[in-house]
Amino acid sequence: MKATQLFKEFFDSEKAGGLILITCTAVSLVLANSILGESYAHLLHIQLAGHSLTHWINDGLMAIFFLLIGLELEREIYKGELSNIKDAMLPLFAALGGILLPASLFMVFNFGTTYQAGAGIPMATDIAFALGVLSLLGKRVPTSLKVFLTALAVIDDLGAILIIAIFYTKSLSLTSLSIALGIFALLLVLNKLKVRNLIPYLLGGVAMWYFMLNSGVHATITGVLLAFAIPFGKGDQSSSSYILQHFLHKPVAFIILPLFALANTAIVLSGNIGATLSESYSTGILLGLVVGKPVGIVLLSFTAVYFGLAKLPSDMSWKSVLGVGFLGGIGFTMSIFITLLAFDDEMIVNNAKLVILISSLLAGIIGYTLLKFTLNKEVDPMLN
Repeated sequence: MKATQLFKEFFDSEKAGGLILITCTAVSLVLANSILGESYAHLLHIQLAGHSLTHWINDGLMAIFFLLIGLELEREIYKGELSNIKDAMLPLFAALGGILLPASLFMVFNFGTTYQAGAGIPMATDIAFALGVLSLLGKRVPTSLKVFLTALAVIDDLGAILIIAIFYTKSLSLTSLSIALGIFALLLVLNKLKVRNLIPYLLGGVAMWYFMLNSGVHATITGVLLAFAIPFGKGDQSSSSYILQHFLHKPVAFIILPLFALANTAIVLSGNIGATLSESYSTGILLGLVVGKPVGIVLLSFTAVYFGLAKLPSDMSWKSVLGVGFLGGIGFTMSIFITLLAFDDEMIVNNAKLVILISSLLAGIIGYTLLKFTLNKEVDPMLN
């Protein structure tokens, strides 16, 4: 299967973006635990138009990140891995397994407690980090495996977006929501009228974001809705969707996600880390990401192939699927994002973030190591 130029560009930007995310996370942790910690915290809470800097990053800039996710999902549906139902079934079942089993494991330890709202935390996959780790293996990675991980992660993010919209809406203003959806409907009309100029869509998107923010539904959902309102056309380089997606790759990978990391990983390491890891929500997150993700992805993928619902590409093996499954356990951005919505207690939020970082690091190392030896044997035996 030949990758499109846009997919290669997406993969390359995510590869570099993942490395920058690691750097920003390290910088944020060091600053938070240095003599500059208080000044750094103060900077993140500077008020701008009635909201903190962190709030603008999480509710404002991240809407642009979700716009890019929506555009990538749209492309996958119309022209990519998800455009052919037979090809789409493997990553679809894999993503479903990677959502259901981690959430179930979390609920085993937290059902009926005040922490059960965190069930969405281990469901998520960080595309930038996962593809960043996969890219470290170089040309040994078959294109089908890159596409599989990308499609899996995109579907995974769609699942997370739906979960955010349905389960993390605490209050609802029907008036604001109706106006936001009305704007969305108007943009769909523009799409049907074949209006290709991006300006009315972007202006409408800003207005939709404002009313969605005031509706109680998380404002970042606006990004996904806007993506599907923007004309896709034939999906070539002249289409509005392609132009915007191409434009957003670098700002999202090199500005927005690094800012998110800087704003949300300023974790002060104090107290007993062992005690933190023993908390029921910590156990749920750790097992969900490190065990639930890979087992769920492999289990449902195997089930789909066994019953003839999907086909495993000839240049992929079940060992490589397991390796990708562990990479799916790198939650980071989306897991932290859901944590901010699930919990109100600052101490629990910080502890959960720390567990996410530890779990993502562990899952990434296991996934990389497994793929390193597996792909050496499968793709290039001369390297052994």
